[in-house]
Amino acid sequence: MTNVPEPCICFFGLQALSFLGHSTFGLRHWLHSSLVIRHLASVVWFLFATFSLAAEPPPSAKDILNSVRMIESRQEIDLQGQLRQNDVVLPFHLVQIGPLTRYSFTNPDETLQLRLGENNSRLDLISGGEREKFSASKLNQRIRGTSLTYEDLAFKFLYWPNARVLGEENVRTRKCWKLELRAPSGESQYSNVVVWVDKASGALMRMEGYNGNAQLVKRFEVVSAQKIEGRWFLKQMRVEELQPGTNHVQARMYLEIKK
Repeated sequence: MTNVPEPCICFFGLQALSFLGHSTFGLRHWLHSSLVIRHLASVVWFLFATFSLAAEPPPSAKDILNSVRMIESRQEIDLQGQLRQNDVVLPFHLVQIGPLTRYSFTNPDETLQLRLGENNSRLDLISGGEREKFSASKLNQRIRGTSLTYEDLAFKFLYWPNARVLGEENVRTRKCWKLELRAPSGESQYSNVVVWVDKASGALMRMEGYNGNAQLVKRFEVVSAQKIEGRWFLKQMRVEELQPGTNHVQARMYLEIKK
């Protein structure tokens, strides 16, 4: 009965009224039945509309990545942080003003400057007031012997043109878009990466990097966040380096931000 279109419901109601004649009880019974049928029809219409809304296609990969870049480039922070791998702890000072972010290390002094542009990102080394752009070969180098490379810090993958939405998944109870991004030939240590983007905040929650043989080689995941001056920021991110073709973790590092 609930699948019958409303005009047909009206037609059947009129037929019932004619059959019942002038019976008061029959009239009351018909009115009650008609109201029930109309209510059920309204419920069905609401459920159909809700299902149709839920079934709407997701935003494009381009739109999701544009949102991530926009959110990343709007923050303003001045915090202390550290890279921690086994017994090695490397403190750094983090300053971000809009699209410009600086990571300052000591012993020896080294300042990395990341600029998120509209069409690309740029990572520079600041030394003695001079700015030197990282070459593609240097981007693959590790930062002070850790599992983190300069390319990982440069967010180049956010600009790769070959991207598609794989679907939706939860990461630590957060609803995320899952995207696959393929690297332009010869421009990355990864052949492709898979990223999970928080649907509500646009924050990157997880990233997996794969080599040319489609083997997982590195995994990044946000472990915890913290609220500073009414805004949410990263507190701890885990970086795992995996033996290609296996699930074996060869090295584990943490990027931690302190108030």
